Amino acid sequence: MRKLLNFALFQAGWFASVLLGAGSAHWLAPIVVIAIVFVHLHLSPQRKAELYLLGYALLVGLLWENLLAVTGLVVYPSGQPFGVLAPVWILAMWPLLAITLNVSLRWLQGIQPVAALFGAVGGPLAFLAGERLGAVHFPDTIITMMALAVGWAALFPLLVRIAANNDGHAMSHAIESEAR
Repeated sequence: MRKLLNFALFQAGWFASVLLGAGSAHWLAPIVVIAIVFVHLHLSPQRKAELYLLGYALLVGLLWENLLAVTGLVVYPSGQPFGVLAPVWILAMWPLLAITLNVSLRWLQGIQPVAALFGAVGGPLAFLAGERLGAVHFPDTIITMMALAVGWAALFPLLVRIAANNDGHAMSHAIESEAR
């Protein structure tokens, strides 16, 4: 049940962020993400470990998203408070993603090649969906998709590894395993 709730919260946060990010209410997206992160932390048996994970994910996202924006591979139609830098709503999505890494996406831990494939496919598809919803624009879709695939193939396994080292849900997963 916890995995389903985690997945549902992530999906709700993703859609809220992208849909709000596409318009003039982009500033609401981080507020939605913060609320979801608070729920996640409330359910976490070890909040400190999860907070470290969320911070690391935000740092990775800050670097990656700004690289994409500054190079012009990704253009955001709204929400960029500092010129060409990535908008806050897209940066907020990194801690949102991180809430899944020790819960609904925990199965990727320890299988780095699968995590890389998951990132190489899932990252570009998420951006493509965001583009279809009007939150982002690609001056050259093919080049952007290739860059996203390579970047996410490297970054997602890194996040999975960081999550395994900062697992605020390890205790509850151990109890679940014993119960089976």
